[in-house]
Amino acid sequence: MSEFLNAPETRPAADVDPGRRTPHAPGVSVRHVRAKGEPRFPDGPIADPAGSHFERRIRSFQPRRSRVTAGQADALQRLWPQWGLDIDGQRVVDLGELFGNGNPVVLEIGFGMGEATARMAAADPDTNILGVDVHTPGQGNLLNLADQQGLSNIRVGNGDAIILLREMLAPDSLAGLRVYFPDPWPKKRHHKRRLIQPEFLDLAATRLGPGAIVHCATDWEPYAEQMLEVLTAHPAFENTQPEGGFAPRPEFRPLTRFEGQGLEKGHVVNDLLFRRVEHKDQPPTGV
Repeated sequence: MSEFLNAPETRPAADVDPGRRTPHAPGVSVRHVRAKGEPRFPDGPIADPAGSHFERRIRSFQPRRSRVTAGQADALQRLWPQWGLDIDGQRVVDLGELFGNGNPVVLEIGFGMGEATARMAAADPDTNILGVDVHTPGQGNLLNLADQQGLSNIRVGNGDAIILLREMLAPDSLAGLRVYFPDPWPKKRHHKRRLIQPEFLDLAATRLGPGAIVHCATDWEPYAEQMLEVLTAHPAFENTQPEGGFAPRPEFRPLTRFEGQGLEKGHVVNDLLFRRVEHKDQPPTGV
């Protein structure tokens, strides 16, 4: 469930005429050649919500292209105005208003196709999940799953999670943070692109309330070791494991197809569960 920046893709033919919907077979990719400047989803996620409002910096995700199925496109068109959030960095989000209740909110960064997110939301309806990704097919798939299963505790964010944390979330507004199978950036020269770094934790700590859980999982052992090192060293977090080290996979994190395939290949999956300690003075964030 890595983070990805989704490059502009094709728009379904059903959206050519706003007043007419062309029938399509579920699960079938649809293609349409758009005119220059024509929005892909007029009522859906914006291609680059933050635009040029923010500085250039090294990012933890990379571009990739992927087709959107007809079902995903339909979900984006129908459900984005109600359940979607474009991360433009221009306002502070009222999470109670976004979800329509005062339940605790967990931020999930990089939800892939959203199957595990939907299962966690179904198993814990009293916890709201704000899933952030930039992969349009995954956004559409998660919205479709939430709609089909009647999951009102899911919202989908489109854009850079750093901008969301830094510009759009209030202090202490999150009850948890989940980062499952982020891009490991295995080459040494790319390690600076990894998401879990001291500067990121500085920022996350300001948005997590005391007792909030940071839960990371990866099947790339060198990255798992780095995560453990930086989380252990950070003064705002403490390991939930009394003896330190990695945690067993908690029951609430579903075993995904991606993870199952890795386990069949002999990959070792490591979970890390750290708790936000009582607040102390934090250094300014520079992420």
